Amino acid sequence: MGCLVSTPKDTGGNRRRPGSIGEVSVYVPGLRIPKPVDFSQSLSGHVSKTLVERLTAMRTRIVVMAGQEALTITRTRRKTTTQHGRSTLADLHQALEDYLPVLLGLVSDGSQLQFKVQFIWVNQEDDAEETAMFNAWYEVLSVLHLMAVLSLSQANLLLLPRTSADFYQPKASEESRRGSIDIFLKAAGYLDCAVRHVLPRLPSELRRNLPVDLAEGVLRALCLQALGQGVDIQLGMAIDSTKATLAVKRRLACEMVKYWQQAQDNLMNLPLSNGWGEKHRHFVKWKYVEAKAAAYYYHGLILDEGNTEKSHGMAVAALQAADEYFEESKKACEVFNAAHPLSRNPPLWGTMKYLSEKIPKDTSSKVRINRDLYSHEKNMGTPPTLPDFALALKPNEYQLPPVDPSWNENVQLGHIGTNEVKRG
Repeated sequence: MGCLVSTPKDTGGNRRRPGSIGEVSVYVPGLRIPKPVDFSQSLSGHVSKTLVERLTAMRTRIVVMAGQEALTITRTRRKTTTQHGRSTLADLHQALEDYLPVLLGLVSDGSQLQFKVQFIWVNQEDDAEETAMFNAWYEVLSVLHLMAVLSLSQANLLLLPRTSADFYQPKASEESRRGSIDIFLKAAGYLDCAVRHVLPRLPSELRRNLPVDLAEGVLRALCLQALGQGVDIQLGMAIDSTKATLAVKRRLACEMVKYWQQAQDNLMNLPLSNGWGEKHRHFVKWKYVEAKAAAYYYHGLILDEGNTEKSHGMAVAALQAADEYFEESKKACEVFNAAHPLSRNPPLWGTMKYLSEKIPKDTSSKVRINRDLYSHEKNMGTPPTLPDFALALKPNEYQLPPVDPSWNENVQLGHIGTNEVKRG
């Protein structure tokens, strides 16, 4: 059990650290790419030849597909379908789902087989090149992480705005927005399962030696930001709806603040010193500040509905805070895009397109009205506290699949060594 560091020539040529990752609506971490392992040598005498061959074939397919996808994952304008019309992301995702039930036979009922195979993964993000560990739960964790990253990549592609039919302005379709929420919840579910059901299975020493992109704080942050971006889409849809009240919009904006704040808290003490890690931190900060601009804007509009000088003054303070946070968010966005690997912002649409026009205009108007109404200029001081709402959006519940039935046949054949592997 442990880690090893290899040289670049050992990575098989699939590794590529892009200098530019195109347009970003959703932050997508660099891929963790599996490297070939020798199941036959590790499991000989413990597992039937048929099962060894199946494990080898399934994982080899993933190795090849992930290596190819790593070269194109960040090219946001690339062709995303194979000759059969299926998304390459979907194909790789399906291969991972097919592999999990077979892989889980190695850990069923605490089998010692989980320590027989050395699983090796390359991290596209950092300079450590390879991490190798003799623990099948590490492989399960890496698979779930890759499934989540592929989902975030798919959401990013869905949310990159396209020119509308009337050529008025770029935007994402209603179908794409609704679809992205489902994808965010699935991604959050994979990550939540990894944190709650897989990490606790790893020995404490191994957990300390995990690469930083599999650290609990990073997994939790990715889960929370998936939920935060899901709420962002919900807010944009509420803005477009004539039936959504100010109270509904404020609640969504305030919930979004909490998701991004918690994501930022989870990253705070992690050693994200490489370019991708710092870029991740910049993305969370940008979205956190952006969310506060939206929350203070809607909070200010609701406070302004009061009929007292105090409520009007608090409204102006909230709107001024919204304006300041919006300006700060624009700077944070520039810092994020300038961080390695370079990226660019897609054209404004949805929530921020609307708020970029409304926040400066309404703030200026309310300050002027307040000044005229009370005949003197007041220093509004600190903005009022935002309301505290319970978080409504939750990860989809994802459960590890049952062990593949082929392991039952392996037990019957008696090729399992001293510890029997039973169906989980």
